[in-house]
Amino acid sequence: MASSFKTAQFLIDSRIADAAHGNPDALYDLGVCYSTGTSGVAIDLIEAHKWFNLAAVAGLHAAQDARADIAEDMTAREIATAQAAARAWLATTQRRAA
Repeated sequence: MASSFKTAQFLIDSRIADAAHGNPDALYDLGVCYSTGTSGVAIDLIEAHKWFNLAAVAGLHAAQDARADIAEDMTAREIATAQAAARAWLATTQRRAA
């Protein structure tokens, strides 16, 4: 069990690293992980919305649809929290790139 957790955590960590380099597919994959609970993560709609939002900003149309779908199950406050988290991620990754 511990090795499957390590493998799942490695997958998440590698997708986050790819996302930090601006990979739209990695952003989308993270949204899928958090919206469905795959790769060993707990379902977290705020995190999922954040990643789908970032993927949508990067130009993935599928992410726009996915973001809209999960937003239907979220409160306005949760959506605002997710949007703030997306802005913070962008600010952090843009500072690293500069």
